[in-house]
Amino acid sequence: MSLIRPEAATTLKRWAEPLIAVGLSLFGLSLGLTGLGVVKWAGFLFTAIGAALLILGIRRARFWQGSDGAGVVEVDEAAITYFGPEGGGAIPVGDLDKIVLVQRHSGKAWWLTSRSAPPLIIPVNASGTQMLFDVFANLPGMDMQALLRVLDSSGPNDVVIWQRNGARLH
Repeated sequence: MSLIRPEAATTLKRWAEPLIAVGLSLFGLSLGLTGLGVVKWAGFLFTAIGAALLILGIRRARFWQGSDGAGVVEVDEAAITYFGPEGGGAIPVGDLDKIVLVQRHSGKAWWLTSRSAPPLIIPVNASGTQMLFDVFANLPGMDMQALLRVLDSSGPNDVVIWQRNGARLH
C-alpha cells in the first residue's frame, strides 16, 4: 500500500527535476547570503547552476506526456527504437529527415521519417518517450520552445516540428 496517491506520484515524478533544481538554487542562495569567502561564491555558483537546471527541468516536464500509452521507446547507440502493439521499428538518429506531430484517433503521436528506414509512429505518451527530448534537442536547428508550444496546443492538424535541410543526391 502506497502512502501517495498514484496521480500525485505521477505529478511528482514529472516535476522531480525542476523541484530538485529549486532546492539546489535555494541551498546555493542560502550559502551565498550567509557564507564567507569561497563558500559565498560557491553558493552563488550553485544558485546559477540550479536556475539553469530549473529551465531545462521545466522544458523536460512539459515534454513528458505520461507513460500510459501503447508501446515502449528506447534510445540506444544513436538509434530510436519503438516496440508497440501495432508495429514498431528503429531509426538511426543521424538518418532522421523529418519529425511531424500528428493527431491520430488514439491521440498525438510522433511521425519520424528517415532516409534509411520505414517511418516510425510513436505515441507521445508511450513509455520511455521522455528520452526523445534529448534526441530532439540535439538536432541541428531544432526549436524546442516551438516544439513545446505545439505539444501543449490542442489543434487537430499535423505539424512539421523539424526537417533536415540540404539537398539529397538520391
